[in-house]
Amino acid sequence: MALPVVAIVGRPNVGKSTLFNKLIGQRLSIVEDTPGVTRDRIYSKCEWRNREFMVVDTGGIEPDSDDVILAQMRRQAELAISSAQVIVLVTDLRCGVTASDHDVANMLLKSGKPIVLCVNKCDTLGEPPVEFYEFYNLGLGDPIAVSSTHGHGTGDLLDAVFEHLPEDKQDDEDDDVIKVAVIGKPNVGKSSLINKICGEERAIVSDIAGTTRDATDTVIETERGKYMFIDTAGIRRKSKILENVEKYSVLRAHMAVDRADVAVIVIDATEGFTEQDSKVAGYAHEKGKACVVAVNKWDAVEKDTNTMNEMLSDLKEDFGFMQYVPFVFISAKTGQRLDKLFDLIDRTFAQNSMRISTGKLNDVLAYATSRVQPPSDKGRRLKIYYMTQASTRPPTFVVFVNRKDLFHFSYQRYLENQIRETFSLNETPIVMKVRERDTNDVK
Repeated sequence: MALPVVAIVGRPNVGKSTLFNKLIGQRLSIVEDTPGVTRDRIYSKCEWRNREFMVVDTGGIEPDSDDVILAQMRRQAELAISSAQVIVLVTDLRCGVTASDHDVANMLLKSGKPIVLCVNKCDTLGEPPVEFYEFYNLGLGDPIAVSSTHGHGTGDLLDAVFEHLPEDKQDDEDDDVIKVAVIGKPNVGKSSLINKICGEERAIVSDIAGTTRDATDTVIETERGKYMFIDTAGIRRKSKILENVEKYSVLRAHMAVDRADVAVIVIDATEGFTEQDSKVAGYAHEKGKACVVAVNKWDAVEKDTNTMNEMLSDLKEDFGFMQYVPFVFISAKTGQRLDKLFDLIDRTFAQNSMRISTGKLNDVLAYATSRVQPPSDKGRRLKIYYMTQASTRPPTFVVFVNRKDLFHFSYQRYLENQIRETFSLNETPIVMKVRERDTNDVK
């Protein structure tokens, strides 16, 4: 069973994102004193009283706004409300009860969902001020005084949310979800790709550059299994990050990679490889993520019989720093080769998650060292005692030797290649760590 969902809603600039960050204990949602900063839904786990649930931060609801972006934000908030089991309505003590608060409250009452009323910006301790009691007029029951900045009252708020959560049913089904971060520079079609995969308008897609500022999660289930797609804001060059909001977006795109099992690096086929593409891919590579390069907008490229092979050859050279990465030429617009994209996601995830027994590893080690002698220097020869796998995602191997300084990079690469060839780990990064072990410790 999926975790229950708690949606944080309210009009713009009442402190929803600050509250969201406080509840989950990390700066995940963009916080800026600018109305309309949080545009899409943002999900993260929260734990309270030994119970886990998903918290959703939403863009501010402006019930009567005709602005294109604000209207889409309202639609996204409505989608979050429809999927939530509990709704937290955030209001602002300093502004008092506004007409928009009444409109949002009426909209929430029609949903029939349990509603917890949060009166934010109650920053002083002790009894709340007289203005606090005005919020009873919204007809949502007892309001809860909270300071999302300082954390006052968040425990009472979570207690109220906890009382409305549905009965906990233990199910490990969600452990099977493959988390896929869709990353790349702006305007390469990341949101369009996710919308095509999901068959619904999940992320805001428009012709306004930089529309997707937040990372958003979408869980879909196919005959292959379950996938969580994390759409991210386009990662811009630092010289072009002028607003604080854009700076946060870059950080959050990196955080999306941190959360993911697989990174789909989307590049624009009409532009080809750019320096910024290498920066985007480089972060996923550094984190040891399974990666797939999706060359989007392939339908817009004029082609002959050699076009794909020529571009593939160029891309392999451009991505020389991650020689393991596979490529797929797709069109988010037409759905071309999306099946192959899923094949690569499954395959790279399986390789990135592979665990190999110590016995099999040491069989490979014995074979490799018999073929190519370990290096020596000034009469001292490298001795490799044994190898074991320490972790997965990425596959990480620890090699115990007599002297680390004798373990040359070239020999390490040789052993890595032997492991890749033997266990079919050709499409995942692997990590090899070297540890010195005194001879007397070896049994």
